[in-house]
Amino acid sequence: MEVLYSFWSWYVAGPVIALVMVLMTYYGKRFGVSSSLETACSILGAGKVSNYFRVDWKTQKWNLIFILGAFLGGFISQQFLMTDEVSHISVETAVWLTDLGFQNAGGMFLPEEIFALDALSNPKVLLLLVLGGLLVGFGTRYAGGCTSGHAISGLSNLQLPSLVAVIGFFIGGLLMVHLIFPLIFPL
Repeated sequence: MEVLYSFWSWYVAGPVIALVMVLMTYYGKRFGVSSSLETACSILGAGKVSNYFRVDWKTQKWNLIFILGAFLGGFISQQFLMTDEVSHISVETAVWLTDLGFQNAGGMFLPEEIFALDALSNPKVLLLLVLGGLLVGFGTRYAGGCTSGHAISGLSNLQLPSLVAVIGFFIGGLLMVHLIFPLIFPL
């Protein structure tokens, strides 16, 4: 398969994100994946279980197009835009990941041990995915939005709660990587 493009540089991707935010603000829309998932859950009947999802989803149909675009963009990226570039991680990290069982540590951005469909047959990986999904879902609801909504939309609108949420996301990420991850994958 021939690679068509390399990664978009920050000076291309940044202005594109800014343009999307300007357009969404102009049209009075909120950006965030959790908003789109709320709409999908409302359509699928989650309002029968929780009042939170009892909304007029027809006014939020654009969220479905956003989710469809995210899936389509991921597919196009994986099928046609993947490069031969490798991730640039330290030698110590590559050795640590190899010791954890990652065969191509530092050689690819999406390790097959996590992202391949075969990984779902591993009960430990499946448990971590389900537990992680529940925690992310709870945290998103508790924080009033997801990382993309707060970090991109909330901060661009100078919202103090979004600043607090983003700081919390970073602290949570650091705690996970430095304290919890080593307990899950000890050396």
